[in-house]
Amino acid sequence: MELLTGRAAFRAACDAARGRGVTVGLVPTMGALHAGHRSLLARARGECEFVAISIFVNPLQFGEAADLAAYPRDLQADLGVAEADGAGVVFAPAVEEMYASGEPEVTVDPGPLGSVLEGASRPGHFRGVLTVVAKLLHLAGPCRAYFGEKDAQQLELVRRMVRDLDLPAEIVACPTVRDADGLALSSRNALLGAEERRAGLALSRGLSAAAALLGAGEPRAALLRGAIEARVRAEPLAALDYAAVVDDATWTGVEEVLRPARALVAARVGAAGTRLIDNVRLDPPAVPRAAERAE
Repeated sequence: MELLTGRAAFRAACDAARGRGVTVGLVPTMGALHAGHRSLLARARGECEFVAISIFVNPLQFGEAADLAAYPRDLQADLGVAEADGAGVVFAPAVEEMYASGEPEVTVDPGPLGSVLEGASRPGHFRGVLTVVAKLLHLAGPCRAYFGEKDAQQLELVRRMVRDLDLPAEIVACPTVRDADGLALSSRNALLGAEERRAGLALSRGLSAAAALLGAGEPRAALLRGAIEARVRAEPLAALDYAAVVDDATWTGVEEVLRPARALVAARVGAAGTRLIDNVRLDPPAVPRAAERAE
């Protein structure tokens, strides 16, 4: 495995791999690698002959300096994970390397979807995310890029950016990885104490409650959303940011779940206000055929 810190060297490594006739797989991360990231690496390794992982804590997507400073970092541990999981290259640039001229004057506008839900709670967040992802995809060149579904809104915005800007990448969505108790894996989980981690389960339990309601025949989005909100608000250590149910294709709000939708939730947990997000796809129960209904 090769550690690269320069943009030119990373571009050259990806170009050289394609020159050998192999497919480049890119796994963009901010480090603090966990089993969720490892699942992305495993998927990339199974589909691509050359796998690169980027490790870069992107300051453009943090609105609060304290949040940026607190974000967990352990490059040496990350390098061990990347090597064990078959990465050929780790691209770990310094901020000054990624943004050589300072904070960029030209950034990627995420459009209307970038200003709601996570975008409303974290103004400018998605502009920062898309700007760095665009840079990484540009440096990697034609590739398959792997993203987790836990950050569902981010994933959708990356897909739209690639489509609308004709970027030469195929975006591959990978399922959310959870601990045995249901907590979605996140680098921010490392900031939680034992009681705070327990409190964080309110998010996944709320989503499960909404999915169970839908499965029992309740399609009304307001009631599904209410089930999520109730679970989070019942947890003293959690402060609800938002709960929402949107169409899974258009990301517009729905009154009833009559086609695939997505339930999303965000909350701050514990005294430090560690921010957690989670989501689940909602598939309405199959409508029975006329003959079956008659029976």
